[in-house]
Amino acid sequence: MASCTVDTDFPVDGLLPKKETGAASFISKYPNYDGRGVLIAILDTGVDPGAPGLQETTDGKVKIVDLIDTTGSGDVDTSTVVEAKDGEITGLTGRKLKIPNTWNNPTGKYHIGAKRLYDLYPKRLQDRVVKERREKNWDPNQRTALAEAVHSLEQFESEHSNTTLSPEDKLVKEDLQAQVEVLTNIDKKFNDCGPTFDCVVFHDGTTYRACIDTTEEGNLSECTLMACYREEQQFATFSNLDMMNYSINIYNDGDVLEIVTNAGSHATHVACIAAGNFPDQPERNGVAPGAQIISVKVGDTRLGSMETGTSLVRAMIKVIEYKCDLVNYSYGEASHWPDSGRVCDVLSEAVNKHGVIFVSSAGNNGPALSTMGTPGGTTSALIGVGAHVSPSMMAAEYSLREKLPSMHYTWSSRGPTSDGHLGVCISAPGGAIASVPNWTLRGCQLMNGTSMSSPNACGCIGLVLSGLKANSIDYTPYSVKRALENTAQNVDNIEVFALGHGIVQVEKAYEFLSSHCDSQENKVEFSISILDGSRGIYLRDLHSLLKPYETNVTVEPKFFDNKSEQKEKIDFNVQFCLTCDASWVQHPAHLELMNTARTFSVKVDPRGLPEGVHYTEVCGYDVKCTAKGPLFRLPISVIIPSIVKDEISYEISYPDISFKPGQIRREFIHVPQGATIAVLKVRSTDGEKKCRMLLHGVQLLPEQQYKKYEFEKFVTLSDNGETTQAFRVMENCTLEMCIAKWWANIGEVKLSYSVTFHGVSIDSQQSVMHAADAITRFNLNSTLKNQELSPSISLKTLVQPLRPVENKIKCLYGSRDSLPEGRQIYAIELTYNLHIDKAVEVMPDCSLLSDVLYESVYESQIWMIFDGNKQHLGSGDAYPNQYNVKLEKGDYTIILQVRHESRELLDKVKELVLLIHHKLPTPVTMDVYGSWPKAFNGKKMNTAFMKKGKIYPMYISPLPVDKLPKAAKVGHYLLGAISFFKDEVMGKASSVPFKYVVTEFPKKEKKNGGKEKSEKDKDKTKEEEYAEAMRDMKVSWILNEMDKQKDTLIEAYVKLGTAQADVILEGERILEEESEETKVELPLVTKDDLNDTFIELQKWSDLTDSKVIGFSVRHAMVLKQYGRAIKLLLKQYEDKPSKDLDKKALDIYRKLGWNHCVQHYTSWLQVKYPTGYRPF
Repeated sequence: MASCTVDTDFPVDGLLPKKETGAASFISKYPNYDGRGVLIAILDTGVDPGAPGLQETTDGKVKIVDLIDTTGSGDVDTSTVVEAKDGEITGLTGRKLKIPNTWNNPTGKYHIGAKRLYDLYPKRLQDRVVKERREKNWDPNQRTALAEAVHSLEQFESEHSNTTLSPEDKLVKEDLQAQVEVLTNIDKKFNDCGPTFDCVVFHDGTTYRACIDTTEEGNLSECTLMACYREEQQFATFSNLDMMNYSINIYNDGDVLEIVTNAGSHATHVACIAAGNFPDQPERNGVAPGAQIISVKVGDTRLGSMETGTSLVRAMIKVIEYKCDLVNYSYGEASHWPDSGRVCDVLSEAVNKHGVIFVSSAGNNGPALSTMGTPGGTTSALIGVGAHVSPSMMAAEYSLREKLPSMHYTWSSRGPTSDGHLGVCISAPGGAIASVPNWTLRGCQLMNGTSMSSPNACGCIGLVLSGLKANSIDYTPYSVKRALENTAQNVDNIEVFALGHGIVQVEKAYEFLSSHCDSQENKVEFSISILDGSRGIYLRDLHSLLKPYETNVTVEPKFFDNKSEQKEKIDFNVQFCLTCDASWVQHPAHLELMNTARTFSVKVDPRGLPEGVHYTEVCGYDVKCTAKGPLFRLPISVIIPSIVKDEISYEISYPDISFKPGQIRREFIHVPQGATIAVLKVRSTDGEKKCRMLLHGVQLLPEQQYKKYEFEKFVTLSDNGETTQAFRVMENCTLEMCIAKWWANIGEVKLSYSVTFHGVSIDSQQSVMHAADAITRFNLNSTLKNQELSPSISLKTLVQPLRPVENKIKCLYGSRDSLPEGRQIYAIELTYNLHIDKAVEVMPDCSLLSDVLYESVYESQIWMIFDGNKQHLGSGDAYPNQYNVKLEKGDYTIILQVRHESRELLDKVKELVLLIHHKLPTPVTMDVYGSWPKAFNGKKMNTAFMKKGKIYPMYISPLPVDKLPKAAKVGHYLLGAISFFKDEVMGKASSVPFKYVVTEFPKKEKKNGGKEKSEKDKDKTKEEEYAEAMRDMKVSWILNEMDKQKDTLIEAYVKLGTAQADVILEGERILEEESEETKVELPLVTKDDLNDTFIELQKWSDLTDSKVIGFSVRHAMVLKQYGRAIKLLLKQYEDKPSKDLDKKALDIYRKLGWNHCVQHYTSWLQVKYPTGYRPF
């Protein structure tokens, strides 16, 4: 065997990269500027205080200053106050809680609440714990119980195999069969609700303290008593099984307990990148190991860790309260318009008024342009960070077998924003192997994303601030951001839209701020806008490229509020030299700026530019010191699309294009008039290797997020393989078709690809048909080319509008909901009643506020749905499609909360309609016809040939009543889509929304008298008709009386049998409980009497009938046939669930000896019947 060299030097520098930004060399040069004196707020899923590297700073201070949950998902209502009696209190779960003697409570009053543990778990942890609990606590006992039940049944059948069973034996067999059946069914329906913990809060004379009964037995002395985390930095672990650490905060004089956990592992990883400290393994340190952090959980556990406006505004209140130096925010969504909205305003206020430097991820939605996430990539006050990957990262984190050059990750979002801003400010390494929470049962993990580049950059800024603070050098968010941009390192092979101004460089930024700390512009932000309010010039569509574009540019100095003196504003004066490296941009040479807005004119002439994307900037330099770099920039982006010249097939081809790892080809195409679908075909011409490609198409429409017309698909092409994809496009709008080779996919490959356009348009982009309109016509057109048509309509959802039955505006009491300057936040709570006739999956949708979060006028919206017992069943927020809830038959309450500091704005939504989308079990199809007579006669259209430019009428007839969902009522509508092509891929891409509004149902015909008279009836005289009517009435009366008598008889037997069973059962209970001396007089009733009643009742009614089933349960209980009893009781529960029936079921499980069922359903009893609605 040949010998080989073993390399024992692991490339540790690439695990949590710090060399690329100069962070490692900066700390080496300035060991004490390692983040000391800097406080970073991590707005994320919540940091685990027990995770490696997050215990202390390099100078021995506690690493995590505070742990906060601003979502409300960890809140416990502890407004119920009780006093101890004999050293005990009764918790809300009904358990007796023993008060330890060591507790000091001068008032003797305790606030109590209850919390379901799984409400505090992220889904991944819940799935693991449920699996392990089932395997340990349920499965063994369930198997034993089922085996015993099956054995008993088999033994009975063996003993009675050759005999005819007596009625009594039949009941015995039925009982044994019922046991097997019930055990089998409950195993299939097993759903672990987890523990419910009692919570106790009290004031010890100095501060509020809380204890959570994690023993579930009331042994509070075995549980951890804690103060708010910020006071004593205490945390505890729920159990050795989950390893979930938690801490607490207490608000509103003890009425609200906040249990702080993690909604995911994301935040811990982020915190470790920014500021982790490993004294024994310094190579694993975060970027700024000396910095302290506060963890602010903004990911709501109810929503699967989704951020909300509520959590973000509360987070900024805490950030301002703590005077944080930095915020890292590795979250974001697509938005319809940039740099505006209530939440963005609050985030920007923290920067502009309170000096917080806000660093945020740019987004992971690339590689197409204009895919920036909000707020990081679209909000001027924030620093948006792109994700870079270096060779050392590739080796250490990804174990790539070949060395590749530095590049940006394929998925890192690109600018510009829709209003022309560059979007990405700077870039940083976007991957790391760093600590994750203990509940993941792993110490560290690889994660990548702009979620990782943001904390890396944030840590870098922390180093800079640490040095500035140590030397008492003044700075503002504006001076820091300019320094970062003007000292960032450019990377030649990476486009500006991904890179921003470059890779952050710590030492250069520090030296820049140190050298220019006295510059008059340090306290000034230069706000740039053009005539329409945009922050840059972005010419993308053909109509804007036909002639030169001229606009006035406004430059306005905005002084930092808290550090600017009046004299500084008076003395402010800068003479600018304006420069641009593009010959197609004209601008003035100079501008003098004082403390007022000034304008200058810019002319952009895109004519003559080659196809593709072009970027430049008009930069403003201080003539007295050009070395400072630009003090302001006007970004200019111009896209010159290709014109489709093939006017027969409308195809544009790109043959034999070579791709290396991470290489991106952008094809900009003007979508022809009449096109509605693009078909992309990609074929590999490589005969040896496969390749992984990302196909990404984007079109931008005014005030609509890029996702509206976005196509994205990962494909793996085999050697000589190909793929065909179709997606919807908007005519006369530039399409960017991005073909990118995955950054880590090694090897070079050649591809040929083409885009072909097709088009069928309908005369309404959202087709609506009202059932009362009878046959409805829609006009189809193909202005592009001849098309074969095969229209179909499929309706998948029934939509039920709901009006609120109650609205209430509340002042949100407490410091959590009070912005600076005493600006109190209010909330309106709207209550809706919902009745469900049959089990269904629903999706509540507050359409006025849907799909807007950061850009919304309102602060936030969140709904919660409860059953008739106030059990919380589900929640949702601004993105309704993410939240579906399965509901059984019954009545439900939905409460929607909308927040804002303006009561007047909240008052505007007091009658807000909530749409309930009912998912149909099978889609409803509507027939399509080629002409009105065919629609009238029911001759459906299959396919048709549309000639170019010709109007083609399409007719749709109303749905017959029997095809409508039974739940449909007047005012409801069915929602689905029309598709126009038979081909499955093109059919899906061509679909447009279709709405069918339900009208009043026809009245049902009466059995008698509702039909037309037959010829025979027409010959009858009035006397004959009268006689027949009298006869029918008498027959009906007799039948009715017989039914009444039957019902009366059944009712009497049920009452008699129930009384007999109760007497027997009560007698048995007394015999068990009373002593021999005690005598209790009870009527003399025997089991034979009860059996006689049972036999008689069988003759008149089904024993599972709702009126009789209660007696049937009692009869089985008397005979100690608990299998029959539990089966009947569960049937009764299905029809009408109640707490009383749940308790009876528990009693039967005990008698059967199924203790695992007793334990399981006792836990559910605490969840299903809470004392009140879950708080927001």
